[in-house]
Amino acid sequence: MKRRDSIKLFSSLGLSIAGLNSLAGPINLFWQEAYTTERIRGNAGIFKARGGTIAWLINEDGIAVVDSQFPEQSELLLKFLGEQSERPVRLLFNTHHHGDHSSGNISFKGVAEKVVAHENSKANQERVASSRENSPEQLLPDTTFSGEWSGVVGNEKITSTWFGAAHTNGDAVIHFENANMAHVGDLVFNRRHPYIDQNSGANIENWISVLQSIRKKYDRETIFICGHSGSDFDIKLNRDDLIAKEHYFEVLLETVGKMIKDGRSKEEILATSKLEGLDWPAENPQRSVTAAYNELTSE
Repeated sequence: MKRRDSIKLFSSLGLSIAGLNSLAGPINLFWQEAYTTERIRGNAGIFKARGGTIAWLINEDGIAVVDSQFPEQSELLLKFLGEQSERPVRLLFNTHHHGDHSSGNISFKGVAEKVVAHENSKANQERVASSRENSPEQLLPDTTFSGEWSGVVGNEKITSTWFGAAHTNGDAVIHFENANMAHVGDLVFNRRHPYIDQNSGANIENWISVLQSIRKKYDRETIFICGHSGSDFDIKLNRDDLIAKEHYFEVLLETVGKMIKDGRSKEEILATSKLEGLDWPAENPQRSVTAAYNELTSE
């Protein structure tokens, strides 16, 4: 039976859905085929290899996946999932369009029943694929939404919500409601300078509002999963980590805004090597400073 027709129920390792309770830490396959996977809560967990963090859900009705990294890593993911369950992949979500989160979609062609993303995320995927002339190498979302979309896999309701322009203009938060785990994608780079994709509608000031809205929508028990983290920092977050990211952007805009007001030259501003007032290492912020300068001067 081919993988694209179904996903195997049990692996030769003897792992099952029930066995996921003990699944954590590194799983090394061969050479570079290394990844880590961890059950976070209920039947939901994470998968890390190369690229943005992937979230997964496996239950009696099927499988749901959030983000797909790159094609090689998504093949590893499907191999891992195939060792857990023969249930079909009901839903594949993209938090946004960037290649380290969505270019692995192609591995789900003929596997995922639905590919879900915000309408701007799909438009961005189409634009990037067209500019690189690699549209046939990408699997685009077939289900899009403007504000919010919900689907059900077994006893788990999964809701994807758009809060506005931030990291891009198409970032969504995917919430596993029973597990109370929310994948925020690249809306949080935990204690790490973020990529601010202004070519795709990013907005720093609104990013602060988006993070505040996320804190208001989800409760204090929600476990947040982010796409990337700094060295020695986790991709599993709580509300304080969201506040820390809000503070980062506040410091960024305040620092750059003050230098503009003081008449500092563009060259001086872009040469800024440190953002004062942060409670975490934040050296070499030039990429963020450049984005802030462009936003504040409308360049």
